[in-house]
Amino acid sequence: MTIETLKSLSKSIQTQSLQALAARGSRPVLSGAGWKADSSRQYLTPEISDTLLAHAEAINLQGAIDRLFNAEIVNPSENRPALHWALRMVPDGDLTASEHETTVKALAKAESLLRAGDFSAIVHIGIGGSDFGPRLYADAFADRQVEGLELRFCANVDPLDLDLALRGLSPANTLIIGISKSFGTEETLYNLGRARKWLESALGAEKASEHLLLVTANPERATTWLDGTPATTLDMPISVGGRYSIWSAASVAVMTAFGPDTFKAFLAGAAEMDTHVKSAPVAENLAAQLALLDFWNTSFMGFGSRAVLAYSRRLRMLPTYLQQLEMESNGKSVGPDGDDAPLSTAPLLWGGEGSVGQHSYHQWLHQGTHIVPAEFILSPGSHSDADGVEALTAHALAQAEVMANGRSLEDVKAEEPDLPEHIARQKVHPGGRPSTFLSTHELTPDRLGALIALFEHRTYLAGVLWEINSFDQWGVERGKTMATRLKPVLRGEGQADDAATARLIEQIS
Repeated sequence: MTIETLKSLSKSIQTQSLQALAARGSRPVLSGAGWKADSSRQYLTPEISDTLLAHAEAINLQGAIDRLFNAEIVNPSENRPALHWALRMVPDGDLTASEHETTVKALAKAESLLRAGDFSAIVHIGIGGSDFGPRLYADAFADRQVEGLELRFCANVDPLDLDLALRGLSPANTLIIGISKSFGTEETLYNLGRARKWLESALGAEKASEHLLLVTANPERATTWLDGTPATTLDMPISVGGRYSIWSAASVAVMTAFGPDTFKAFLAGAAEMDTHVKSAPVAENLAAQLALLDFWNTSFMGFGSRAVLAYSRRLRMLPTYLQQLEMESNGKSVGPDGDDAPLSTAPLLWGGEGSVGQHSYHQWLHQGTHIVPAEFILSPGSHSDADGVEALTAHALAQAEVMANGRSLEDVKAEEPDLPEHIARQKVHPGGRPSTFLSTHELTPDRLGALIALFEHRTYLAGVLWEINSFDQWGVERGKTMATRLKPVLRGEGQADDAATARLIEQIS
């Protein structure tokens, strides 16, 4: 019943002025773990909000939150709980203590590496969730890096990626950290294999193994890969998916390069958000309300994408990180029972760094023919200069206002009466572009932890609303399978089954 009501309400509200809706101020500002969220510039009314809450109650969204934090099965495809949150919350009893302990051990390893001082460079090799999270963290806190310790990343199977990661480094002073939960990820094993040869050619096989640290849920396979030499490993819990693994030993490189204390603050902020999401009622719950907004905008308003506009130097990689988190989690059209998802699911997520983006794609957001909801995240990386913070804040507020309110032809003519008509028309902004405004005083490690945890919970709850499983990725797996089948064809062994693929192979041979 609520679905039909929401469909009807979505048709009627599209004729209303977004500026007028926002002026009513009927949407409360929500807060949690140091973050505030204002969604007054969305196509929402009290009736729509109440109906969304009624739908959340009908599908027991609160129960979904409880199941997650009670370590119940929320990933039916693999018959597993999803315990990424347990890596950062101090365990209450034995239920998740083993998962939490893996992060504790990784932090201890980071501390021992720093004390020993044997390495002046770390090369982190992973892909997907084993790469995006540590890269985001490293870029966010570049000003906090331990002096004299260089950190580089490698993910791509393009040989140049590893060439650049190793360029100018000395094998004798370099630690290679490889991240693969299954220890079967093709790209990671390719780059690890090349890095191992680089070490062995300079140090010999036995000494080279001391320069390898492998993070995996499959240590036996890692030892086999090292030809029986016992591998130095850290555990990556099987109950933690790659795109949720930033809290795990997968981040041991940044735990080391930026110091364990910074990472502990990062974990503490995430745990604070977990407490908020776990305890706040749905009507006041940041993650639940943002998930309901995603549900409304995508499935009823028909908005096919969302722009994340991070007004923070520290968050310039956040949209890239969130693309994997949200689009790999919820980019699905079939639910766990095999039935089609009843409504449109996750939108395209994209975005970038403000105010840099104002000089490129913001033009399209303001005056293009597509309406794209925007998410402004105002979180200065530093308050070292008041003028800079003022400018950053003013730009974020101005962009949100113009997108929502626009600029009419009458306004243009009143402000610039001598303009020719055809020029005046080009200066019209249609407005009506909805946005949410998230803010915190300063982007510190704990605030970044809280923000990522918020988006994780939001993603899971949106998946519940869309009736899909946020914790599997069959599309990703299929692509890997097809690539494996095509490798022999590229070597001239057999033919491609698909005619178009066969033609492409002929073109690039």
